[in-house]
Amino acid sequence: MPLKRSNKPNAEFNMSSLTDIIFLLLIFFMLTSNFVQIKPFELPRSDSQTVAPTNIVVQLEKDGKVSVNSQEVRGAAIAAAVNDAIAQSDDEENTTVTIVAETGVPFKNITPIMTLAAQNRARAIIATQPK
Repeated sequence: MPLKRSNKPNAEFNMSSLTDIIFLLLIFFMLTSNFVQIKPFELPRSDSQTVAPTNIVVQLEKDGKVSVNSQEVRGAAIAAAVNDAIAQSDDEENTTVTIVAETGVPFKNITPIMTLAAQNRARAIIATQPK
């Protein structure tokens, strides 16, 4: 007795290989993404709508805490940390120092960071909240 062969086309699609690829892409993007953590505090308000890249983030809090790329630094180590972060930047022409200063931080605490960025030929921007 001969076996019957089905001539009907198979309309099913095997999803297992597609889910494997999606899972591998998800892992790839999770491992290669750069997470920047900005503490949720009150920022100065501005009308500006400019969105700039954030290579280096310097956070200044009212109580005097300073962190460079989420690592807390104090005193003279602030300048060294900013200089090191700028030196380690991949794109020298577009290096941007984003200054996240909590509302109420004196401007005299912000200007040294801006000066460091200018000395290293990096752009410095101050993060603000939209009005």
